[in-house]
Amino acid sequence: MIDPLLILAILCLALACMPLVIFLRNLAVYQTPACPRGDLKLPPVSVLIPARNESATIEPALQSILANQNVTMEVIVLDDHSEDATASIVRRIALRDGRVRLESSAPLPAGWCGKQHACHQLAGLAQFPYLVFLDADVRLEPAALARMVHYLETQRSRPRFEFLRWLGGKPPRNKPARFALASGVPHQITGTWLERMLIPLIHFVLLGFLPMRRMLASSHPSYGAGCGQLFIARRDAYLSIQPHREIRNSLHDGLQLPRAFRRAGYMTSLFDATDLARCRMYHNARETWCGLGKNAIEGLAAPTMILGMTLLLLGSQVIPWALLILTTGPVRSIALASAALSLAPRLISAMRFRQSWFGASLHPIGIVLLLAIQWQAFFRWWLKIPNAWKGRAYGAENSSATPAIKPAQPVQLNS
Repeated sequence: MIDPLLILAILCLALACMPLVIFLRNLAVYQTPACPRGDLKLPPVSVLIPARNESATIEPALQSILANQNVTMEVIVLDDHSEDATASIVRRIALRDGRVRLESSAPLPAGWCGKQHACHQLAGLAQFPYLVFLDADVRLEPAALARMVHYLETQRSRPRFEFLRWLGGKPPRNKPARFALASGVPHQITGTWLERMLIPLIHFVLLGFLPMRRMLASSHPSYGAGCGQLFIARRDAYLSIQPHREIRNSLHDGLQLPRAFRRAGYMTSLFDATDLARCRMYHNARETWCGLGKNAIEGLAAPTMILGMTLLLLGSQVIPWALLILTTGPVRSIALASAALSLAPRLISAMRFRQSWFGASLHPIGIVLLLAIQWQAFFRWWLKIPNAWKGRAYGAENSSATPAIKPAQPVQLNS
């Protein structure tokens, strides 16, 4: 009779191979944008910052943006009814540097998430051909804007297998297309133990489960992904679809904004922003737990995904370690191989993306904690318990697992 534990160990080994193979393939295309030539004149860029109660972060954010070189810019900060000194800090900086402009947000309409409403207004105030949406806790390096603009100016999609049609004498169906939107994950600064355990999993989930080569070849919405901290978009494409209005009730623009562009037929891309920007997303364990849970229902905790992803993550990342501890003989040997394969992406990430070695070494525990957040988010959504963020409460209708409905009559943004 075949040992059930041996079958389980073999299954875990197969499951552990999948994210590792995808991760390694993605590393070849997940690259940092190149530096443009110093004599190259780049199109100007509008840097757009939604700010609500950001008095502790907004000044260093603006300083890092204004230090950028070789690019013409305007910086627009939208004060979203802040209850602290955010507006006065921005106003003081704007008096010193004419590139900075402070605007005030209109009241938040029903059915809108605060950030999506703020970004929608900011896009209407912008005048330059490239839009950079930036969270107030992101710090840019001096060449970041020039490298991001150059990336969208020069990079193209990569249609697959079209050379086979040329061999048959037929023209290709799809030509390389410009990207309308791109996003990068900044270097994530982590301090507390829970930050170090969970925040690096952004790279693990993104690079371990999204086939980026298909993303670069297809505009299908399912391949859309990004990081809500940092987006750059072509203004003409943005104005044609008004994506923040489409995703107005979403709390997960990192996922939903690229998908909105793709539903309109545009291509989106991802780049490595480790050397372009840095961000301290959360500052304690409570913020980390609540922050990762507030939009989980639109990601891994979606009703159509949560069970399958739970089984996949447990089988590939957690169970091998349990078998390694609890078994002996051939089962333990296979479990050792599975555990090593599951740990490899985290160790590579720790080196390449300057992540916490503490978090990488406790990877299976981090996965268990991540799954606990997903299931808590799922049950909160199921029970219609609202999420609170930035002093606002968002109910189940704002944490939908499906995209917002596209409006029949789009609002005209300023041109």
